[in-house]
Amino acid sequence: MVKLDKLEVTVLGASGMAGQEYLKLLSKHPFFEVKHITGKSSVGKKLKEVVKFDEGKIDESLLELTIEKTDVESMKSDLFFSALPTNEALYIEQELAKRGFKVISDASAYRMESDVPLIIPEVNPDHLALVEVQKRRRSWSGFIVTTPNCTTVGLAIVLKPIYDYFGIEEVVVTTMQALSGAGYPGVPSLDIIANVIPYIENEEEKVSNETLKILGTLEKESIKLANISINVSCNRVSTINGHLESVFLKTRKSFSLEEVKNILASFKGKPQLLKLPSAPEKVVILDERKDRPQPRLDYMAGSVAGMSVVVGRLRKASSQNSLMLTLLSNNVVRGAAGGAVLTAELMFAEKML
Repeated sequence: MVKLDKLEVTVLGASGMAGQEYLKLLSKHPFFEVKHITGKSSVGKKLKEVVKFDEGKIDESLLELTIEKTDVESMKSDLFFSALPTNEALYIEQELAKRGFKVISDASAYRMESDVPLIIPEVNPDHLALVEVQKRRRSWSGFIVTTPNCTTVGLAIVLKPIYDYFGIEEVVVTTMQALSGAGYPGVPSLDIIANVIPYIENEEEKVSNETLKILGTLEKESIKLANISINVSCNRVSTINGHLESVFLKTRKSFSLEEVKNILASFKGKPQLLKLPSAPEKVVILDERKDRPQPRLDYMAGSVAGMSVVVGRLRKASSQNSLMLTLLSNNVVRGAAGGAVLTAELMFAEKML
């Protein structure tokens, strides 16, 4: 086997909750080696001084790295993973791309730009063709590739095979989103303990718009959005990890429950065919127990922990061609750092990095 040279990586915003998840996943990675980490309030400190979550899962050598200022004038790397807040990402990611650097971002700043790919590797890898469109239109030698909102990811993965086989007219989804989705320190304790907050700013619009783009069709140099009516209600609940979503959908063609189960259980994409390091064997795990999935029990499901979406309570609804299900996705792994790392692995395998 030919030994591949690792790409040198910088993690932007590494001292935050999402950034630390990147460092767990990139510890001893076969394709990537973290050389630099950046932050804001923690500049000059070693990572081990500021890490708050699962320190033991981050390689000791990474814990010894010093957090640097996020300075576009001085930074250099083969690849940048961005876990920056949106307002910072808006300037920094663009400036890096202008300077010829490759950026894969969790931030929402550029997700809905017409020439910026919004990628779930198993769902729409062909949308990576927008990279060349972006570089040409903007006269950049680098690029920005984005990954979706953490709530969008689980929904789009489950809808994709159903949409391909039966078409989808309408989706109604109610989410129950974990506290970790709000970052650290997140929601004030007196607001959320023994409570549910039935509003997350801009979340419903993100889930709807991003899903339509991801399930859309690449036509020449743009994405034709999927023709689906998507209605979303988002709730913050007092769980730590794992976004639970209750979904009603209406298909364009008739189906049997067995057909739906089979297409979900057998759903695979390029990451599985290429056997990428972060690709789970099963993209969707079906759980037929009557009270599953549950965040506490199932958020780390899959052969690559946290990278599979768990689907349960699959049943026909009362109206024609309609289906109901409950899905659970890991918002910090598949919905954030893990999805971005898998996207980078796919681009590496396809010689786009």
